[in-house]
Formats: sequence, C-alpha cells, structure tokens
Amino acid sequence: MSTIEENTKDSVDAAVKEPGAPEKESEKIEPGLAQGSIIVSFVIGLAIALIIGWIVFPALLYSEKEQPFDFSHEVHNDLVDGCESCHYFRDDGTFAGVPKLWLCRDCHEEVQGGTADEETFVYEYVWNDREVPWRIYSKQPDCVFFSHAAHVVKAEMDCETCHGPIGESDSLKPYEENVITGYSRDIWGKSISGLNKKHIWESMKMDDCADCHKEAGMESSVQTKKDACFVCHK
Repeated sequence: MSTIEENTKDSVDAAVKEPGAPEKESEKIEPGLAQGSIIVSFVIGLAIALIIGWIVFPALLYSEKEQPFDFSHEVHNDLVDGCESCHYFRDDGTFAGVPKLWLCRDCHEEVQGGTADEETFVYEYVWNDREVPWRIYSKQPDCVFFSHAAHVVKAEMDCETCHGPIGESDSLKPYEENVITGYSRDIWGKSISGLNKKHIWESMKMDDCADCHKEAGMESSVQTKKDACFVCHK
C-alpha cells in the first residue's frame, strides 16, 4: 500500500468512530450546559416576539388620522345641560350617538367667535347642509351589540365611567385608525397586553365589559355567565 493510501485510510478511520468508542474530552457536552443554552435561546426568542408583538407591530398597525376640524367639549359643556343635551336617547330608547347637523344648526347659523375651526364648520358644513364626517373613537364592529340605555338609564352610570373626563377637554385627541379593520385604537387601547391600563376608559374590549360586570357583583347576568361572549358573538 502506498503512503498516500495509508494516510487516506488513517483519515477515514479517524473520522468514523467505532461503536462504543469513548469521546474525547473536547467533544463532550455537559447536559446542564445544553439545557441552559436552550432556555436562554427560548427567553431571548420570547422577548423578541413580545417586543415585536406589543411595540413594533402596534406602531405599524395604526395610522393617525385628522378630524374634519377641532372641537372643544369644555366650551360646549358650559353652555348645555350635561352630555345628554347633545348625546341623547331617542324616543324608542336607542342612543343617538354623535350629534347630527340639525342639533348644532340653531346655535351655529352664523360664526360664533373667530376660530378657524368654527369658520370651517359653518362655511363648509352648516351653510352647505353637509353632515360632519366625524371619526368615531368608540365605534364598535357591526357584530357587537351594546345598550347605552341599560347602563346610563337602568344602571345610572355616568358617561365619564366609560368615556373618561372628555367633557373637560378643550380639543379632540388624535384619532388612530387600525389599517386592517378601520376601527379606532380606542377599542383595544394603547396597550395590547392591558398591563399598563390605569383607567377603565382606556380600552373597550369584551374582557373589560366582563370584568366590570363581575366587579359589580352581577353574577346572574348573561354577560357574566358567558364572559360577555354572548353579547358580542350572536
């Protein structure tokens, strides 16, 4: 056998271990070290996934939209008798929601004050008999049923409980729209996880409704028994 053939044979024999042959010290992997590496990799992967899911993705999911013009609840609240003066219940008990143009027309046939927003409202909408295309912060999907009358009239809840001190605001907050669904960010709130939520009005999810019903001791209500699923998923 030639020298080249002997060297080749030795190399092959060294590469292919015989069954049961002891491993070299450098080739041994401690079980604890391998398990630790898996755990560290899992934790890092989980952290990256949470950052993407809770921070990066929401930032990409919502885009800020402008309202037709600004509006001061504070100014109007001083001139009317509470929220129900503009956000009223119809004769059949249904909630009217955002005021229609006819409700504003009596006071705004002419420009009140000298703000640019007031001029926009009067000249572009009142004088042209056009409804203002407000972007609704609290609009729920069409499959969701919610009764304002049951909460405001029967339960005697204040509007501020669910909507916050909006009557004290001097301007409208930014409207953030979900680029996939077209709904307001106020539905889910700023924090998808809900861990940073400090006030009940920061989100309007089904879980928020269920939690409120449980805290109120309404164990016999359908919303509580079904965890509010029955109300939204008909």
